[in-house]
Amino acid sequence: MPDKLQHQKKNVDKTGSNDSAIDLEHSPKIHPTYFELVQILDTYIDNDNRSYFSNFSRHDHEDILTLMQICQSRIEGILALPETRENYTIDYIGNLDKMLPGFQKYFFSCNWFGNQVNCKDLLTKVYTDEGICYTFNSLKADDLYHDRVVRSQMRKEKNYTKNGGQKLAWSLEKGYAAGSDINTYPVRVLSSGSAAGFQITLQTFTNETDYTCNGPTQGFKIMLNSPDDVPSVVKHFVRVSMDREILVAVKPKMITTSANIEAYHPEKRRCYLNKDRQLKFYKIYTQRNCERECVTNFTYSECGCVKFSMPRTADMPICGEDKLWCYRRARDNLLMKQFKEGLEHSEGNGGCNCMPGCTSLEYETEISEGSFDLVNTLKAFDNYEDYYAQYPGGKMSVVQIYFKDNQFITSRRSELYGITELLANFGGVLGLFMGVSLLSVVEIFYHCSLRLWSNVRRNNG
Repeated sequence: MPDKLQHQKKNVDKTGSNDSAIDLEHSPKIHPTYFELVQILDTYIDNDNRSYFSNFSRHDHEDILTLMQICQSRIEGILALPETRENYTIDYIGNLDKMLPGFQKYFFSCNWFGNQVNCKDLLTKVYTDEGICYTFNSLKADDLYHDRVVRSQMRKEKNYTKNGGQKLAWSLEKGYAAGSDINTYPVRVLSSGSAAGFQITLQTFTNETDYTCNGPTQGFKIMLNSPDDVPSVVKHFVRVSMDREILVAVKPKMITTSANIEAYHPEKRRCYLNKDRQLKFYKIYTQRNCERECVTNFTYSECGCVKFSMPRTADMPICGEDKLWCYRRARDNLLMKQFKEGLEHSEGNGGCNCMPGCTSLEYETEISEGSFDLVNTLKAFDNYEDYYAQYPGGKMSVVQIYFKDNQFITSRRSELYGITELLANFGGVLGLFMGVSLLSVVEIFYHCSLRLWSNVRRNNG
């Protein structure tokens, strides 16, 4: 069969298909600073007795080893870190939870469907490569990960949520189940525009900002992804600085696949259906989930352990501080390996081979921003002193995320030449250049069979 594909386009009602997941991450806040803890740890490592002292406890020791996993400044390179001692394990997830500042303090308020809602009822805590992140409208861990995965290390979900009792009746390939009402899981919006979108007011505090952990760029990161994608704010995110009002108009970019090309091999159609590729950790195939699983498997093969934020099974150990450079080097080596394979046009199964899903959803954004003058607003309402008495050093930003239009255009993979089209074009070419038609074929058959038989019989007679 011909293996050429074409893209067709059609209109799809946004409110009847998919909604986005929103992920928010804030830079870690610690006292003392990361650099100060590293300096104290250096003294501790040089101490022959390895004994804790007044300004450096075991609690501080575990805190700094935890921060080494997420801080991007990499000043820990000055240390000669020893191998992790046997039977000495660190609960990185528990330490991050203990260092996490108050939730309500940073997530000041949330609005959904134009109504103010408690942010705790909308946001779910997840653990990423850069620390703790909060996600809105993502699938639950039971719907994302296989049973053998240590799900409690991936995200912390509340025992009760507004949609907690609902079963998943949605997929990216098929959309929502027939007969679904307004209250769906994952949730969907009813219209475009900021009034029907998601709004969140964020706070941060200058006296709690640690510039030695992630450098001079501070604030929040926001990522938009499909609900069945696992968030990773390392590659794709929108930066939210303080004292700003940021409007994010979202335009979905969706690719679907016609049923008549499912018979093609995935290498020919250059995409995977969910049934074509079964992942080890994830129930749902997406290109990002596949890439994340590939990094995990490669890191485990190179280092014998995985980073705390990577999906894992109970028998896969978490890398300690002595393996920091190993898993960072493994990630870089994997990128180089994939790049070389791409140059060589390799189609073998030795690499990740993470082709896009045959049904994929990405989000294009249009971002506009303006000044958010908190100080003069508080003074105008005579609330300046009260606010800063409760939130000293506070700064605030507002983020609104909404769909730009009620409809969007999707691209569709389909056959460029099927059997019917091929025969039709073949007949048309013959008719054009040879004067051949269906009647001509009948005449040829007549002269080669009946007419020939008639002539032979007449001659014999």
